[in-house]
Amino acid sequence: MTVSTQASSTAQNLPTSRIGRFFDSDIWASFKRSKLTMVAAALTLMFLAVAIFAGVLSPQNPFNPAELDLLNSRLPPIWEAEGQAPFLLGTDEQGRDILSAILYGLRISLLVGFLGVAFSATLGIALGLIAGYFGGLADTLIMRVADVQLTFPAILIALLIDGVVKSVLGGDLDATTILAVLVFSIGLSFWVQYARTVRGSVLVEKNKDYVAAARLIGLPAPAILIKHILPNVTGPVLVIATINLALAVITEATLSFLGTGMPETMPSLGTLIRIGNNYLFSGEWWIVAFPGFALAALVLAINLLGDWLRDALNPKLR
Repeated sequence: MTVSTQASSTAQNLPTSRIGRFFDSDIWASFKRSKLTMVAAALTLMFLAVAIFAGVLSPQNPFNPAELDLLNSRLPPIWEAEGQAPFLLGTDEQGRDILSAILYGLRISLLVGFLGVAFSATLGIALGLIAGYFGGLADTLIMRVADVQLTFPAILIALLIDGVVKSVLGGDLDATTILAVLVFSIGLSFWVQYARTVRGSVLVEKNKDYVAAARLIGLPAPAILIKHILPNVTGPVLVIATINLALAVITEATLSFLGTGMPETMPSLGTLIRIGNNYLFSGEWWIVAFPGFALAALVLAINLLGDWLRDALNPKLR
């Protein structure tokens, strides 16, 4: 009975000890020293929170045509003379509340960004592990494809893949399919950075004693790669993923601004900016200004976190 109680107490204290070690780590100390990073983290968490709870926080569902009224179209912000409640930031040409559209647009932009980063990281890490561990023809083939892709800007790769996939699937696609195509095109645009970074780390790690010991006891190559080598190359991958999240959001916004992204019935921040750009010179500045400001603040906050994480995980700067 006593042994069982001690085991239970040890199991309960394990998460606490891990949390305690994190708060005693150099990374946490570096985070607390940087006020700018703390502001960026708070801003990023705020964007995530309002995107998740957009249905609760927004006064209107901008995706529901039944809640839109053309009589409320192109109203200015509430502090202007013609502004009306509850449209705090004004409305667009469809009578859609700008604040509600931004909250829902943040959800879509972040969803595409996270899924795109997850897809590109999974693909790049897998190819980098294979290229670095096995070498030979696999390494040559993967790296040459990566070198060729690096000669083109990521946005051009995304535009090409997006156009090819949509031409194969047909022009009349629903919003969910378009979102999946965006994730696929963005993911294929950013896998190279992960593959090259992981390959370089694997070339160093595979010659160490713990990998030789794993081979000696007969572990298969997939087990060695996933259980032993992969945990030791995650630091650079986390930095790349954080920075690429901002790049993925920008890429999605660019594609949507160019008219190849999310449709107007389910707009992202890029789509909202494209819509507002049509009315910028007619005086309805709020339709483009507020979504543009939200996009810029989101990308800036994520980039600041990525810069801090890169420095915090760099042992030469400690």
